[in-house]
Amino acid sequence: MFYTYILHSESTDRYYIGYTSDLEERLRHHNSGGTKTTKRGIPWKIIYDESHGTKHDAIIREQEIKKKKSGKYIEYLITNHPGENKKRRANKND
Repeated sequence: MFYTYILHSESTDRYYIGYTSDLEERLRHHNSGGTKTTKRGIPWKIIYDESHGTKHDAIIREQEIKKKKSGKYIEYLITNHPGENKKRRANKND
């Protein structure tokens, strides 16, 4: 299973879009300063994710979101998309 995800930094009010096969490990990597492009925004939170059956599909979706270059589109995804992130977060809070 692969994921396309969106991170948000409250300190810089920026978004980061990526893909991974392990969401929790990838978040740890970003928050440890292991990624040059996200080092400045620590701490990051996963605010959105989608699961995909293949790495290729996750990469294609990441590129689709990035091509929009729109904070409004990201906000739309977060609030209106019935993605796995809402289900997963709800299960963690039980």
